[in-house]
Amino acid sequence: MAEISTSDKGGSRRSRQSTRVDMTPMVDLGFLLITFFMLTTTLLKPVTMQLSMPEKDTTEFPDIRESETLTVILDKENKVYYYQGIPTDPNVVLKSTDFSYKGIRQILFNYKAKIGRNFTVVIKATDQAHYRNMVDLLDELTITNNKQYAIVNTLTTNEQNLLSLQSRPSI
Repeated sequence: MAEISTSDKGGSRRSRQSTRVDMTPMVDLGFLLITFFMLTTTLLKPVTMQLSMPEKDTTEFPDIRESETLTVILDKENKVYYYQGIPTDPNVVLKSTDFSYKGIRQILFNYKAKIGRNFTVVIKATDQAHYRNMVDLLDELTITNNKQYAIVNTLTTNEQNLLSLQSRPSI
């Protein structure tokens, strides 16, 4: 509570009044409020994407047909290349797209509609690809409701040759 004390020092002609505010109740109230809000507030739980990984001792791989597989290669400067089939096949054409809604998202929708429920996406990235591109592609797979995908960390020599042909400037 606030106290007003008057003091007369040395018998001066003017009497001086000094005010003193006791801060103890306010500090107690502050600590009570902090304690109350800490106990009643629920802490935010982090939102994460669930990633199912196979067990390490599993040596069997599911049968996946090449005609039901789309391989997506992430490259530098946010470029996305894709093909269907085996890269050693001379009929395989490496096509490019981007991350727009008319880009990779539309391609995933089209292939899923054409192939059906066994549609599988194989994701590969070059050393120059950005981590953000991988996250964007996983987001696109979630948006297009594609649940079967595999992340492979190496490119074959045939895929590297296809990429070098694609990045070569045309004359």
